[in-house]
Order: sequence, then C-alpha cells, then structure tokens
Amino acid sequence: MKSARRLFAGRYDSLNEIREFIAEAAQEAGLDSQGVYAIKLAVDEACCNIIDHAYGGENRGDIDCQVDVRSDGLLVTLIDQGKPFDPNKVPSPQIGKPLKEVKPRGVGLYLIKKMVDKMEYRTSAGQGNVMRLFKHKR
Repeated sequence: MKSARRLFAGRYDSLNEIREFIAEAAQEAGLDSQGVYAIKLAVDEACCNIIDHAYGGENRGDIDCQVDVRSDGLLVTLIDQGKPFDPNKVPSPQIGKPLKEVKPRGVGLYLIKKMVDKMEYRTSAGQGNVMRLFKHKR
C-alpha cells in the first residue's frame, strides 16, 4: 500500500469504509492495536466534523482520504471542499466540569489532537480544507 488515496461520499454510512481503509494502512505502518484504534478514532471524528460542519450535512461533498505509510508511522490526509474553520478559534472543552454544565458539542478537535501525535490544518482556495494527522508507531 505504501501510499493510497480514496474518495468517499460525505455521508455517515461511508464511515465504516473509511475506518477499514485507515485500519489497513495503520497495520501496514506497524502501529500497535492502541495506535490503530487511536488513528481510526481521530479520522472518524474528523470525518464527522467534515460532514457536520464543513458541509453542513450529508451528501453535500466528498472526503478525499490519503494514507502514506512511513517508516516511523502513518500520515493521513483528509481533504474537503466545505466551509473552512480556524482551529485556533475553537474553544477548549470544559474538562472536569459536571456533565450537565458541559455543552454536548466541542470536544471533537480536542479528541483528535489527543489521539494523534501531530495534527495540521490549512485551507486554500485551490485545494480546499486539508487536515493532516500523523501517528507514530511505538
């Protein structure tokens, strides 16, 4: 596999296929079971955010998913053509507060950052929104 790219419909029923694609690449990259789980969870959350926030719902665009198996881990690149966002303007979740005081949304980006070793996000007029997630093998 070394490097592969697939286009998925921006729908929740695409998430299983995306997870399988990521798991196969993660195993090839030599990630242990915890690493495989973590990168799958991060990508799943990122794809839900693309569907929910960038596209504003299902069937409004595709998710371009690229995997690069590297000697030190796995790089996943997700590209969408939806509405961009500024990760620095996303408020940190209220960790430690009672559940009834916590908003039900807003922990996705925090979770993604906790699950991977490196996360980058950029947007450009020609390419769209690009999120890169890297997970080291242990």
